[in-house]
Amino acid sequence: MSSSGIRFDSVTVAYDGNVVLDGLDLTVRPGEVMALLGPSGSGKTTALRAVAGFVRPALGRVHLGDRDVTELPPHKRGIGMVVQSYALFPHLRVEDNVAFGLRARKVARAEIRTRVAEALEMTGMAAYARRHPRELSGGQQQRVAIARALAIRPAVLLLDEPLSALDARLRSGMLTELARLHRDLPDVSMLYVTHDQVEALTLADRIAVMDKARLQACGTPQELYRAPANEFTASFVGNANLLPVTVTAESVIFAGTELKTATTTPPGPATLCLRPHLVGLGDGPNRLTGTVREIQWRGATHRLHVDVDGHRVLADLGELKHPPALDETVTLHFAPEDAVLLGATDG
Repeated sequence: MSSSGIRFDSVTVAYDGNVVLDGLDLTVRPGEVMALLGPSGSGKTTALRAVAGFVRPALGRVHLGDRDVTELPPHKRGIGMVVQSYALFPHLRVEDNVAFGLRARKVARAEIRTRVAEALEMTGMAAYARRHPRELSGGQQQRVAIARALAIRPAVLLLDEPLSALDARLRSGMLTELARLHRDLPDVSMLYVTHDQVEALTLADRIAVMDKARLQACGTPQELYRAPANEFTASFVGNANLLPVTVTAESVIFAGTELKTATTTPPGPATLCLRPHLVGLGDGPNRLTGTVREIQWRGATHRLHVDVDGHRVLADLGELKHPPALDETVTLHFAPEDAVLLGATDG
């Protein structure tokens, strides 16, 4: 297997003068799963296509391992790719779909049989080798697509929204399978494009957050969740209360209430980021008083929407035996160490 890892060196892609990826600098380490997370039009799929060789950068270089592949055609890059539509050949049996890339590379017949069997076993599809795609469920078809990508033994595996066509139950199961594959293939670098934060948080070693053609932040899921770099990252990686505050030398002021935080920014306007599950109901430090506008029961939890001086504050609480009533005045609280201050220039 060739050296893995991906490096974007100031990669810019433009279509008809419209920049869709702007100066991306990003490194995916050997054996790492990097999720590109962002809304539609953020540039994440364009970045993946630049690695695959389907688009050519206007500026910058793309490296796979120690090779500059910017000018190489897709079939010479040695990558595996899985897309959301499965892209299986309906007239071919499962084993022949998986063998397709190997035959295109003119691999010996005996080696093809070995690799196909290995890839189907790895993805739990060995018992379905003789079936056609139409005889498989959506989740099974996606497993075959992954097996096909793995059969060529790529150093880099690209996954473009691979679970978006599946229902919630199948998606959860496939996430578990992808995590297992990651453990079984410690040398393969994976670039995983998604707009689903749960997929990114569950699977990725690190997440690159994209918006408006630019990289907004990059870090481990824990880093981005607990200490987001800006408002966009805070709102896109998990739920967040983003409250406008004024920072003084002594404290933080929100809606006329003095608060304490463990982080600081220069005096002036700022944003306080507070995760809903870190908000408590009742007396405690950093008290906020407001009016209940909505109550959502979610089985094991209740979510309260509380109006605090015209600002909506979400509180995700354990299941309440006696939840407050609509329009009732309640007191919320949070610990100083659970809030993160984002400066006015962030986001």
